[in-house]
Amino acid sequence: MSTRRSAFLRGLWAATPFSLVIAPFGLLFGVVGTEAGLDIVEVMGFSIIVIAGAAQFAAVQMMADHAPTLIILATSLAVNLRMAMYSASLTPHLGRAPAGLRALIAYCLVDQTYTASMIEFDRAPQQSLGEKIAFFFGTVLPVCPLWYGSTYVGARLGTKIPPEFALDFAVPITFLAMIAPLLRTPAHIAAAGVSVALSLVLDFMPYNSGLLVAAVTAMVTGAQVEAWTERRRAA
Repeated sequence: MSTRRSAFLRGLWAATPFSLVIAPFGLLFGVVGTEAGLDIVEVMGFSIIVIAGAAQFAAVQMMADHAPTLIILATSLAVNLRMAMYSASLTPHLGRAPAGLRALIAYCLVDQTYTASMIEFDRAPQQSLGEKIAFFFGTVLPVCPLWYGSTYVGARLGTKIPPEFALDFAVPITFLAMIAPLLRTPAHIAAAGVSVALSLVLDFMPYNSGLLVAAVTAMVTGAQVEAWTERRRAA
């Protein structure tokens, strides 16, 4: 078996457990989208073009609350700022890929593909660029198509899914499963702690704008703790 094929299969295997929460997560978004008044094309447009579950839920909720367009866009961008950090941390591993391939990687870069890939790249950084690319796209296969498909099913079924199925459990479980393995340094832990604390304290702010403050403050905190840590090591 070639090394690239082996890397692809490892990526596929590493991301497969996420399907247990991706499916209900997508179903829930399809249901929420239709309940908010979106038609099937609009719901699928969200999942195919935006392809960012947390931002999609935030945007649809704020649209249902008739929030100003500027606030919706700002909140969605703030929620997705983590993608910029994901890209920066993946650059040493995948940054030498051709431009077209990097664009496709950027499109497929979601929480699950990033988490599985970074764990693998940290474990075995000596892998070739081809192996790393193959591994990344292996993680995409059980995530992105399932997200599209489950969104479609949720949008078609709408409110026919019984409430006792409690699909909303998938949202917190998804992010807990992704975040926990990445809390490896004081900077990560500090950023996570600040974001959680401020999100709760600022819950009173209109249109979930407290998330904007929490996200920016958490990133600044993480960067500052990282700088302090580097200075202490150099001393």
